[in-house]
Amino acid sequence: MKVLILSSATGGGHNAAAAAVLEELQRRGIECSMEEGLRFASEKISRRVCATYMGVATHAPQLFYRLYRVGGAISNPRLKSPVYFANRLYRQKLYDYITENGFDAVVTTHLFSAEALTSLRRHKKAPFYSVFVATDYTCIPFAEETECDALVIPHEDLREEFLRRGVPEKNMYSFGIPVGAAFRGHQQTKEEARRALGLDEALPLYLIMSGSMGFGHVGDLTDQMLQRIGNRGQIVILCGKNESLLQELKQRFAQNANVRPLPFTKQVAQYMDAADVLFTKPGGLTTSEAAAKNIPMIHTAPIPGCETKNAEFFSSRGMSVIGTSAEQEAALAAELVEDAEKRGAMLRAQREHFHSDAAQRICDLLEKHVR
Repeated sequence: MKVLILSSATGGGHNAAAAAVLEELQRRGIECSMEEGLRFASEKISRRVCATYMGVATHAPQLFYRLYRVGGAISNPRLKSPVYFANRLYRQKLYDYITENGFDAVVTTHLFSAEALTSLRRHKKAPFYSVFVATDYTCIPFAEETECDALVIPHEDLREEFLRRGVPEKNMYSFGIPVGAAFRGHQQTKEEARRALGLDEALPLYLIMSGSMGFGHVGDLTDQMLQRIGNRGQIVILCGKNESLLQELKQRFAQNANVRPLPFTKQVAQYMDAADVLFTKPGGLTTSEAAAKNIPMIHTAPIPGCETKNAEFFSSRGMSVIGTSAEQEAALAAELVEDAEKRGAMLRAQREHFHSDAAQRICDLLEKHVR
């Protein structure tokens, strides 16, 4: 069996979920590779779409939300959308790549590639098994118009929502969102992780994650945390690929040795091992990784749209709490650190509702249908 995985650079979550499937396939000795889906349109289009998405989501979140609402309003399982027709344009290049390289199955973690695969399937050019992995805790606009051989949804509780939107139940699998092996439980104790990362082993660690785009008012949150903890804790801020945010925070907190702003890192799992509390915007993938790590989680302001739904899904089941301001988020963090009962209830809820074996189950599905 040979598997192609298609992702997108519109946010780091799609790539991380794709990489988790790739990792599991490689562990099983299955030949596989991973590609940016939009590059089959062209490298220029791929760069432009990703840059536009990140720019609007980061700098104009209300516009992003209005576009999301419009998408939801026109989304219809009986009529194909402009999104479908745009992604249909590169279906032949994608088909040629799949067949020329002998792929037996294609897994995608992004809607755009799922639309292109749908077009191939509708035109009887799909001699391979296809899987679309949803990476948000809601049915995003246009997901119902995709027609891959399988749709993997994040949780069984979302099945009814997907069915209401017109997704066929026979193709739906509630496996979860795939996370990498490094996130499946704690790999180190807090003290071991802190020692390896050059952090104080004794002081509580508050980890602030702003997503791959560096979204949110993390400077204000850090100020509020410092007012509460003084020198009785340490704060690590992961700024993703937002270089301007990183430089702003370095300058703003240059005099405080207990605040450490950091650029994009591949050691996120280790920082989660080291943390007592995590602040994170509610991206589907980061939220899933935190639940797999089973650490206290505070959801900060989301990018309006699917991230709002992610936060609601987790908080309504006791797996996280949502802050509406930097001051409230800091208060919630202090409460979780000080109140063992509340902290324990959140961790139990995460263990009850979240399962970290999605990558394995997706690969089992591939082996079953292809071999």
